[in-house]
Amino acid sequence: MRKLTVLALQIVIAMVLAGSLFIQLWMVPLISTDLKESGVPTGLRITFNAIVVFGILTVQISAVCVWKLLTMVRSGTVFSHGAFRYVDIIFGAIAAASVLVFALAVLLAPGEIAPGIILLICGASLLIGGVALIVLVLRTLLAQAVARDAEAKHLRDELDEVI
Repeated sequence: MRKLTVLALQIVIAMVLAGSLFIQLWMVPLISTDLKESGVPTGLRITFNAIVVFGILTVQISAVCVWKLLTMVRSGTVFSHGAFRYVDIIFGAIAAASVLVFALAVLLAPGEIAPGIILLICGASLLIGGVALIVLVLRTLLAQAVARDAEAKHLRDELDEVI
């Protein structure tokens, strides 16, 4: 991977982290105040805010793990067992995001939200779950690459002994 590509991705990740912090620290309290003024019950308001904050947290966790993987790419160590930890965390964060989006649909369903909107939110939850499964497939490919790399190293060592 080229240095420029890694740098561009790191800039995007930094912007995502800054934007998500802004939303968590500034926008969520404003939304909570608006919901309170609209007469939304306290339990629903707290649940909604928790879903939003934890949903953003899943994005932040994934962004930090991708940053760590990019660091491993730069140093040439991405095809090692250390990368699995970050990929597993990304998978867990995306799966949690899928559950949170579904929980949002469940939370909004009894209200005055149109059923079509609830269905769209459920579809988004399914789509996010699909992304988690794609990450799981990519983890399997990483495992195969690590195994091939170890095998190639072993064969090189044997060849060096013969020579």
